Amino acid sequence: MFALTRRPSPQMQACERTFVDELPIDYELACRQHGNYCQVLSSVGLSVQTLDANLELPDCAFVEDPAIVLDEAAILTSMGADSRVAELKTIATELEKVRRVLPIHRPARLEGGDVLRVGRTLLVGISSRTNEAGALALADLARPYGYLVKTVKVTGSLHLKTACTALPDNRLLVNPNWIDISQLGDYDLIAVPTDEPWGANTLPVSNQIIMPAAHQQTQGLLADLGFDLRPIDISEFAKAEGGVTCLSLVFS
Repeated sequence: MFALTRRPSPQMQACERTFVDELPIDYELACRQHGNYCQVLSSVGLSVQTLDANLELPDCAFVEDPAIVLDEAAILTSMGADSRVAELKTIATELEKVRRVLPIHRPARLEGGDVLRVGRTLLVGISSRTNEAGALALADLARPYGYLVKTVKVTGSLHLKTACTALPDNRLLVNPNWIDISQLGDYDLIAVPTDEPWGANTLPVSNQIIMPAAHQQTQGLLADLGFDLRPIDISEFAKAEGGVTCLSLVFS
């Protein structure tokens, strides 16, 4: 398996924020944390490639948003934030080496952080960055490969995957206050502790789970369920409204 990452921008302080206040970001610490993140990806068996392009773009490290990588093709998103559109070209160039790349065009808007794959189903968050037209465009592109798209309303966070990620056994770890869980009736849900509303963003790789070290109650919950955890400090990326899924594109 592979992981595509991109180094943090020196302009990271100017990144887009929607649901968090602006706090000072320690860029040097962010770079060290990103390096540690890449090491953790390698430790769980991923071959990591780190790009140096687009470092002038504040949000460039969040490589999850420009694309959705399926087994059969890569979907190039249309990005809900205008400031991030310039990130698309570099990601498309890299993914063209390994997948057929299929673009989504505006006025449809879609960001990868709003797309959660669970088996052959793609859960798509309707959020401040992704609209119904974006979900329909993704459905049209993914349907020929056997994927079903289902939408989930996102109300309290930037993306769906901020408040909902799939565990290795396909149960969903959720913050029920930030998404409409009535739309997830087909799944077994595990709610994060109320004191850790950001705890639902985790990155499963095989039977291991990469997650922020700050969410210790959530770690205890998942450890009690028998999961193998890989906690990591991403404090500077959390200030930029980012999580562990945001920082990589993982695919086979």
